[in-house]
Amino acid sequence: MNKSPSTVDSILAQWHEQAERIRQASAPAGIQSERWPGMTGLEILRDLIAGRLAPPPIHDTMDFMLIEAGPGRAVFQGAPQFKHYNPMGTVHGGWFATLLDSAVACAIHTTLPRGKSYTTVELKINVVRPLTEKVGLVRAEGTVIHSGNRLATAIGKLHGPDGKLYAHASTTCFVMDI
Repeated sequence: MNKSPSTVDSILAQWHEQAERIRQASAPAGIQSERWPGMTGLEILRDLIAGRLAPPPIHDTMDFMLIEAGPGRAVFQGAPQFKHYNPMGTVHGGWFATLLDSAVACAIHTTLPRGKSYTTVELKINVVRPLTEKVGLVRAEGTVIHSGNRLATAIGKLHGPDGKLYAHASTTCFVMDI
């Protein structure tokens, strides 16, 4: 998965173009569609990936995107950029946290039946090595451990293009009616 900077730039350009097309076609560029109550969590995420639902604005802000969703699993891919740096010259921990929160929470989202939603109650991350824009594309994979009627838990790992672990996380989410 070792990607050159030009490949990363190309992927980012494609993401931004897709997001702009979807935003222009959506009325409004909704965060939550009125269709959601009639869809399972997995159906919603698969529609986001397919471009049938508008991506959340956080994708553009943080330069990452949902790329896979299956039962109990969600995968995001992102490219850390200079704009995500902290004063020490590495990617800010908030970028790690946002990417991993998206992966673990969306893994939980895949398990939800129609009419259910969730919100993060607790997020714990461990950064095990720094990120810079030179690393290239990274992947965050979330996996459900437990999905109940009121609470769900998941874990996630963030790997670089070389397979190295950069961070890992766990979450607890509150499950609720839409």
